[in-house]
Amino acid sequence: MKTHIFFIAIFSINIMTNAQTRVISLWPDGVPGSIENSNFIETTDSLDNWIKTRFVTNPRLDFYRANKELATGTAVVICPGGGYWGIAIDHEGKQTAEWLNSIGISAFVLKYRLPDDAIMEDKSVGPLQDAQRAMRIVRRRSKEFNINPGQIGIMGYSAGGHLASTISTHYDENVYEPEDNTSARPDFSILIYPVITMDASYTHLGSRETLLGKNPTAEQVKHFSNELQVNGQTPPAFLVHSLDDDAVPVLNSINYTLALRKNNVPCELHLYEQGGHGYGLGRSDNTESTWPEACKKWLGAHGLIK
Repeated sequence: MKTHIFFIAIFSINIMTNAQTRVISLWPDGVPGSIENSNFIETTDSLDNWIKTRFVTNPRLDFYRANKELATGTAVVICPGGGYWGIAIDHEGKQTAEWLNSIGISAFVLKYRLPDDAIMEDKSVGPLQDAQRAMRIVRRRSKEFNINPGQIGIMGYSAGGHLASTISTHYDENVYEPEDNTSARPDFSILIYPVITMDASYTHLGSRETLLGKNPTAEQVKHFSNELQVNGQTPPAFLVHSLDDDAVPVLNSINYTLALRKNNVPCELHLYEQGGHGYGLGRSDNTESTWPEACKKWLGAHGLIK
């Protein structure tokens, strides 16, 4: 009888997991450039009304498949924010994936490693390694996921926006040895109140210090200031920022947009009078809550949804 109960319990858990998400490990054979550290144990808890995940050593994707009746073949890899200190896994991850599913887009929430010398040989490229690997896995296995390999975008909030803009401008940088020639270039990007620059005059200093340390070289600052790395091959972008954002200055989005325009890359920037920072899909009492509808129209204009 106990065996039967155990089997039923496991069977029920598997059904529940499959109905919600499918978890895909990025590095099942070992993370490149990693340092073993038994003190790093992944946690997920609540802080100041946002659910954060920290101490990730096993980076992975949570796959949210779009409903067959709505599916457009488009997919998005989501990089939640959190200052490169935590990952806002709920309102900038799960909730966003569910919204994308509702408009026919399959979503992959990236639980990336947060930069830390205690677990990485070079913490400045750890998150980029995970983002490149995620893009390659999704594109390489596109048939399995029922998506179009030419319609895979990257999306990021805040520091996750820095990671998303980093892979948009450093997608072919050799930060690990890929197993084949599958491209890591996103086909488009969605950047929501993103950190773009490492310039101390208008970056988010917490993100900069966590990624590059307290005293980065001028070359490191330039290399990871993504407004300086844009070229004609940078993916088209949709950007959102609020003018009263006191965490990540609005110049981050403005300067990235200007760089895209200079290089004739299609882009659209929405600036809101209010909203502050960290609002995810929006707060109902402010105009920034309209950005998902604007984004939906932009995606439609580019043939990415019906």
